[in-house]
Amino acid sequence: MEPKIATVSQINGYVKKILDHNIILNNVWIKGEISNFKCHYSGHLYITLKDEGGVLKAVMFRSSAQSLAFEPQDGMKVLARGRISVYEAGGAYQLYIEEMTPDGVGELYIAYEQMKKRLEDEGLFSDAYKKPIPKFPKRVGVVTAPTGAAVRDIINVITRRYPTAEIVIYPAQVQGVGAAQSVVKAIEYFNATKEVDTLIVGRGGGSIEDLWAFNEEITARAIFASEIPIISAVGHETDFTIADFVADLRAPTPSAAAEIAVPSTLELKHRIDTDKNRILQNIIKRIENSKLLLRRFKMKTPKERIEDYSLKLDSLVKSMDGSFKMKAMTLRRQLAEQAGKLDALSPLQTLSRGYAIPTTEDGTVIRSVGEMKKGMEFTLRLKDGNTDCVVK
Repeated sequence: MEPKIATVSQINGYVKKILDHNIILNNVWIKGEISNFKCHYSGHLYITLKDEGGVLKAVMFRSSAQSLAFEPQDGMKVLARGRISVYEAGGAYQLYIEEMTPDGVGELYIAYEQMKKRLEDEGLFSDAYKKPIPKFPKRVGVVTAPTGAAVRDIINVITRRYPTAEIVIYPAQVQGVGAAQSVVKAIEYFNATKEVDTLIVGRGGGSIEDLWAFNEEITARAIFASEIPIISAVGHETDFTIADFVADLRAPTPSAAAEIAVPSTLELKHRIDTDKNRILQNIIKRIENSKLLLRRFKMKTPKERIEDYSLKLDSLVKSMDGSFKMKAMTLRRQLAEQAGKLDALSPLQTLSRGYAIPTTEDGTVIRSVGEMKKGMEFTLRLKDGNTDCVVK
């Protein structure tokens, strides 16, 4: 039996199919140290990941590399997610990286991504469940640490923008062990007492570990279950937590959350003044128009008004007369057209061309020779008269 011979390309293609259809290798997280890092002019990144026992070639295409939040360097320990496949032309398998993060926060980052996907699949991020933020709240609840820049910024902004709103602060632990439970307890308290119209939940910026209380599942579910609209204000503009996606509205900073929560008294006053001036101008304009009409009415005597109506009546009569004439011309034209058609179909036209119509004494038209008998009298109608005939 002859051995089956395969080409290099066939073997490479076969191995590629095996790897591409492997569920584990299709989406795998790999930890390693960067070496031989190269950034191609196209924007693609070429990397070798290594550890104590081996090396693995890797590539990160430009479309994925653009989302990196750090600059890779040789010697840096990273956590990379991607798929293992074969580069057929080179005959070597490699990792095609889709995400990469420094290894220091690798485990937390994975947990964050997994929970984000699971809660999103459940529908907790859906816009269908987002509640509108009240435009003119009487009381604003704040869940944050009792000291620090975040609470001071929120108080300052609300007091400056809308001093009529009352601020109710629930001191909560926002970092460390038990922080998530503390935030959940505060949210549940406000929902139980119903003493505020809007809730601001958040803290200042920090590392992913510092912000982790707002990535906990219990925090996300408490925000989702809240009947009071919640504005999430966690970290700085570039920080995103699970709480941001579940909340009814996300603010980039605590100060921005305070601006969203209440209107500006100065802006409201300006808007009221603008509306008042516009209404006043409309009223003045209408009054002036009414005065003008009244003057015009008063300036004319009864005789002048009668003459005006007489002119209008003459104009209407003239217009109506023109319409009648136009209609009569149309009817005459239609009548002439129909008479022409009727004349073309008239038997008299046939007689004028030399034909004759034989009829019996009672006027019945004779259509066939078979209807005639010898000695029978009949009338022959011509174009200019009748003549009596006898069949011989």
